Amino acid sequence: MQYLVLLLFVVMPVAAHACPDLTPYYPGDNPDWPTLEREMAGLMPQCLENGEYFALFGAAQLNSGSIDAASESLERALLLQPDHGGAQIDYAEALYLQGQLFSALEMNRQLLARDDLPADLQPLIRQRQRNWQGQTRQRGFQADLLAGYDDNLNGAPDPDTITLTLSGEPVLLELNPEYRPISGPYLNLRMAARYRQLAPQHQHNWLVEARGRISEDTESDLVQLGGQYAFIRPGRRHSWQLNTGVNHLAFGGNPLFTAVDARTRFQPRSGRTCRPYLGLAAQHQHFHHQRNLNALESKASAGLTCPFNNGMGSQLLSAEFSLLNNAALNNGRAGGSRDGWQVNADWQMTLSGGVLLTQLSHTELDDRDGYSPLLADGAERWLTRSYALIQYRWPVSSRTDLLVNFYHQYQRSNIELFQSTDTSVELGFGFSF
Repeated sequence: MQYLVLLLFVVMPVAAHACPDLTPYYPGDNPDWPTLEREMAGLMPQCLENGEYFALFGAAQLNSGSIDAASESLERALLLQPDHGGAQIDYAEALYLQGQLFSALEMNRQLLARDDLPADLQPLIRQRQRNWQGQTRQRGFQADLLAGYDDNLNGAPDPDTITLTLSGEPVLLELNPEYRPISGPYLNLRMAARYRQLAPQHQHNWLVEARGRISEDTESDLVQLGGQYAFIRPGRRHSWQLNTGVNHLAFGGNPLFTAVDARTRFQPRSGRTCRPYLGLAAQHQHFHHQRNLNALESKASAGLTCPFNNGMGSQLLSAEFSLLNNAALNNGRAGGSRDGWQVNADWQMTLSGGVLLTQLSHTELDDRDGYSPLLADGAERWLTRSYALIQYRWPVSSRTDLLVNFYHQYQRSNIELFQSTDTSVELGFGFSF
């Protein structure tokens, strides 16, 4: 389209003294854009003050795939001759291809406002405006169906016996079989709907999702419902975002807890590859049948995000350290409030056309009060939890991905009741709409 634009919609400038007549360089019906780009490059020393030259040179670069170079040439053409219609049309296209959607939309609006826009170009420019405007409202639906095997479906403790402290003496109590780990296959289903609204200075993101896990052990079935909203304001100097959400979890057919959270994240400008950020989060945890467990959890975080490319492909590495506080909202909660810390590391890599994600996490928590006189003689409980998650998503078609997940959790405590391990493997498909 660009060569037609240049022929039909060009405001002819006054040529610079040394710049030759450019009419022979205008393309015909089957233009050879790379050749034209090379020929035009040789004329640059003679045409440094000629807007028509940079408009034609930028069109050749744009159609040859040299987007960044084309943007520079077209920008110079408009500096020399702001009303050059052909340069405006091509510059809007170059901005769009560079990912500058709103700058491209603004340039297109200026074209549509022109009184001298040729009638045969108006439908093309209007259609382009509609297409680009539609990209400011993004909707997506995702459904994942996986089959897996878990060696601890019910999240039970590892020990077969628990040591009780009765009259100051340790007494071994054998756990009922129903409180021991139950292993078996399961089906996992996730459905999610996303909506993103883009604006020049910010964006709004909404996410609604439902998850379910069913197995032969119906008492371990899980249903999770959640919704999240994020307000994101990117910028050259710094970026920040606000998040809020709600999650509801049912276990074994009964509601377990509902959590409402709010988070904020601030990322200052950095000239280095790795960019630091700071975060704050708070979550209200409400347990439906054990209200003495209700709590308000807060987290303060500092981390780094490091995008890079090497022979293995595009990669993103992030690391985060957090201080945790879980404040009991009722005086009767065993162990009282808790303090601790957490370390997270994520590594995402494009591999063989798919995406490999690895997540590592380690958390340590300490109770402020003794947990129970019957357990460990009333000692204050400490707890450490580590997990590793490996996910691989490989595209089978444009809307279908093959999914492979591996998860392992290891938890230890000075109280045997809270010592557990859990390992699961999943295989399935993800579908996007």
